[in-house]
Amino acid sequence: MALTISRSTENDQQIITLVGELDGASAPQLRDEVEAAAGENPKRLVLMVKDLEYIASAGIRVLVYAKQKMGAGIDIYVVAAQAQIVDTLQKTGVDRSVYLVDNYDSASVNG
Repeated sequence: MALTISRSTENDQQIITLVGELDGASAPQLRDEVEAAAGENPKRLVLMVKDLEYIASAGIRVLVYAKQKMGAGIDIYVVAAQAQIVDTLQKTGVDRSVYLVDNYDSASVNG
């Protein structure tokens, strides 16, 4: 399944929703969205991935890039990841630089 990406802003937070498969062909799309999100100087980056079915190594590299691009002071949340996505993030160590959460309410998070 092709990747669909949408981005929005809520309470000084950039929210990127991913649906489908994040592979080598679609990773540049996400990288572009991360760059655009970083340009908004958000307090945090939230990746809504409930409907993300697959993440390839190219997608992992974009997550690492996102952490570098956002900087140490900006938290990245990965929300509602399926078990296979969580497993991949844990095996690659990316889970140590992002917050893996089941639910996220942008209105309830203090900036």
